Parts: sequence; structure tokens; C-alpha cells
Amino acid sequence: MPDPTIPDRSMRDTAQPTVMSEPRDPNRVVVFDTTLRDGEQAPGIAYSVSEKIEIAEQLRRLGVDIIEAGFPVASPGDFAGVEAIASIVKGAGVAALCRTREEDVACAWDAIKKAERPRLHVFISTSPIHREKKLRMTQAEVLAETARATAQARSYTADVEFSAEDATRTELDFLIDVFAAAIENGATTINVPDTVGFVMPQEFVAILDALRARVPGGDAVTWSVHCHDDLGLATANSMAAVRSGARQVEVCVNGVGERAGNTALEEVVMALRTHAPTLGLTTAVDTREIARTSRLVSMLSGYPVQPNKAVIGANAFSHESGIHQHGVLMERTTYEIMNPADIGLAGNRIVLGKHSGRHAFVEAITTLGFPLEGPALDGAFARFKELADKKASFTDEDLTALATEGSAEDAAMGGGVWSFQWLAVAGGTDTAPKATVRLSREGETAEADGTGDGMIDAACNAVAKAVGVDAALLSFQVAAVTSGSDAVGDVAVQVEVAGQRVNARGVSTDVVEASARAFLHAINKVLGGTAVRQRVDKP
Repeated sequence: MPDPTIPDRSMRDTAQPTVMSEPRDPNRVVVFDTTLRDGEQAPGIAYSVSEKIEIAEQLRRLGVDIIEAGFPVASPGDFAGVEAIASIVKGAGVAALCRTREEDVACAWDAIKKAERPRLHVFISTSPIHREKKLRMTQAEVLAETARATAQARSYTADVEFSAEDATRTELDFLIDVFAAAIENGATTINVPDTVGFVMPQEFVAILDALRARVPGGDAVTWSVHCHDDLGLATANSMAAVRSGARQVEVCVNGVGERAGNTALEEVVMALRTHAPTLGLTTAVDTREIARTSRLVSMLSGYPVQPNKAVIGANAFSHESGIHQHGVLMERTTYEIMNPADIGLAGNRIVLGKHSGRHAFVEAITTLGFPLEGPALDGAFARFKELADKKASFTDEDLTALATEGSAEDAAMGGGVWSFQWLAVAGGTDTAPKATVRLSREGETAEADGTGDGMIDAACNAVAKAVGVDAALLSFQVAAVTSGSDAVGDVAVQVEVAGQRVNARGVSTDVVEASARAFLHAINKVLGGTAVRQRVDKP
């Protein structure tokens, strides 16, 4: 039985509100990147404000249309990150997520109001299980909240996106009513999320076709999709939706995100590019920036990219089979449907060594998209010179790792943080590992010994003892940035410092040293006040 408190939408006045400021190109797909919002909800990821700005600037260079900078009401750190991005990043829209609560919408607007192109992204759950078990709201209450919050958001900005969380498990008639209410009250983009990665492509198409045909005013808005990869269908569902008429796709770099992750930006963009002759669809993305963006997000998030990851995995353009090698040598397109140069893998353009000077170093990292200045540049150059004595040459990948290492951020913090001086370790299969570390801070030096289950544990314990803080290593990941015996090791750690969980990175040709540096950087984040306290409850 239909709920008698819900108005009959079949007789609704279908006059379309004026919601678009300029004509839309029907063949243009809007790329909405949520790496800094939904992507950060992956376990263990918590960017500092400076790291968020760094990623946002690279997303702008990549050419995404909208950067969803965060969920401002979730924490002071999230608010600060969104506000900073809105104030600094130009050339891309900046969105903030908010629930339909009045204070959420107001908080989100406060965070993004200085943006060149601000967007408020309002959402509420609509599926039966979410309404009954999470919200404890009736359909009528959800409708009322949708209308009120969308109108509130529209009073702040003309660019309002509305999402029905768990849309693909929502009754179609009710979903139509919800979206109609959002459009009536000023929503300009309507997002249909497959929040739990449940729907199949053909089912998704059927839902979208029905919505676009039956929602009053639906032809005056941009239809968007937001898919999760729980069943490995996120990209397939997103592409099916685009073919069905959706013109915004919500994505994350490297497919990061909650549970199994979100639709991968690089997969959708390159699928659209590869099939452009038949689909006739375009994006504004500069695909040559894809590889660089992928590396940056991987390094700052601590989430390595699996070797066989589509488009940007280390093996994506590798050929070991003799038959494949022969074919590629004769004609690249026999086994490569994409040109590696198109995603920025044209080869190493920059090779620096120990004889390279500051000018060459600055030019190299600026070309790579890391225009460091002041103390941060001084710290990165000093680390470059230090590593150059141990490594014959530096590739783009090495320099990217170095430019995003924690020591540069530590240098920018100024006083109150510790600098790494040296480390000595000893141990063996029948000898307890022992480490000695020396640190310095504003003329003060601290030296301490530590023991542990292994060399890395001993080094981290020595760092904590030297600083005099209660710190514990919670997780540890190491990856070789490039191949070879002198490869730079990139270590990502999660450390609990004084009750805060902090992510940090360190690089060195020695993994133990890289680990100690990452551990120290985590401590410095807390001491320097740049740590973002990890959120416990996120929608």
C-alpha cells in the first residue's frame, strides 16, 4: 500500500526550474573525484591538510571537473582541509559532502564558500534497510528532509548535488519521489549511488532509464553515478550508466575507498578515451597526468598499487610471454590497446645524480608537479644530496617519493619538531636486534638505544625513546620505488602517538632507516600540530 502521507507525484507540475547556468555538452562526461572524501574513508588513510592540498593541486593538473574535498562536519581536521582546498585550488570545482541536517549543510558551506566554483553535495539514505535500521525515519520524513536540506543548500549556492544513499536498493517509486523533491528545491546534479556495490550493470541501466524518463524535471539536471567495487563491478556499472545517459561519474584515483573501494578514475577515463570512436564521449582529463597522480596518491595514502591493476599497475604494460614480446616488438598495438605515453609513462625524463645542483633539482621536482619552497625545499634538497651519495641516479619515481617524504613537511613546520641525524643497528639470527638513533631539534640533540622483535621495531623504539613520547607502530608497508640494488625504499606507517593514529612516510635506500624516518615523521605531525585525528564514524 502506498503511504497516504506522500503526495501523488503523477500529477505534479512538471515545469522545470532554472538550474543550469550554461548549456551542457551532451557528449561531455563530468569527472567528479572523491579521492579526498570517500577515498580517505579507506581504513588507515588520514591525510594532513598539506597532503590534501598537494593531492588537490595534482587533481587540478589532471583536469578533473569537481574535487570533493571532504566531509567538513566529520572533524575539525576535515573542515580545515576542505577550507584550505577551497581557498587555494583554482580551476576546478570544490565540493563538500553533508547530510541533510541543517547544521551539516551550514558547516559544509562555511568550509567551501571561498571556492572559485563551490558545490554542496547533500545526501540522505533512502533504502528500506537504511531508513528502518539506521535513520529510523519514514518515507515521508525522508522526503521532507530532502526538500528542506536541498532548499537550504540552494540558498547558499546555485551548484547543488543531491545523492540518495543506497539508491540501488531503494523502491523505484519512492526514489522517483525523492529525486523529484530534490529537483523541485534546486538540485542541479542528481547522483544515483550503488553504495554497497550490489547492482548488476543491466539492472543499473534499467534503474537509470526509469529515473530519467519518470522523474519530473529530470532532463534539466546532470545525472551522476557513484559505484563501489564490492563485487568487482564498479567500472562496469559506471560505464553502463554513462552509455545509458549519465553524464557525471564519481571516481577515486587508484580505486581507493571504503571496503573494496570506489570506481577507479583511471579505468573510466581510459575506457572512455579508448572507446571514443564508438561512444563519442569526452572528458577534460589530461591523461598524461594519470601515472603521476596515481603515484602521489599511493605514496601519501600508504596504499600500494597492485602490480596487475588495470591501466596503472606495474605490469599493465609489461610483457613476459615470448609470443607477446615478439608481437609488441613488431607492432605495439598487437597486445597494447593503450599507449603508455598517453597516461604519462613515456619514460624517465629526468635523471639526476650527486653532481646535480639545486637549480636542476628545483626544475626537476617542479616539472613533476611539486613546486616546493622555503624550508620544505631546503629539507627535500638536503635529503636528495644525502641519498645521492648512496644512489647513482634518480628517476622521476625516486624524485616523486623524495618530494612527498615527510622530512620536507617536517622542515616546513619550523620549531618543535625533530630532525633525523643518524641510525646504527646491530643484530643477527641469534642476537637480539638493537638500534641507536640520534635526533636533533633547535640545537638540542637526543640519542637513545632501543631493542625489539626486529631491526625496524628496534629502530622505532629507539626513536620513541629519544623523543620521549609514547608511540607504537600499528602498521607497516614497504615498496621499492624503482628496481635495482640501490632502489629507494618507500615505507608507509601508521603510528599511535599520544592517543592519535597518524599516517606517515619515509624514504631511503635502507629500509630500516626509511622506517625510522617515517616513524619520526608521524611523531612530528603530532608535535607540530598537523596530524588529523582519524574519524571513527563516517557515513
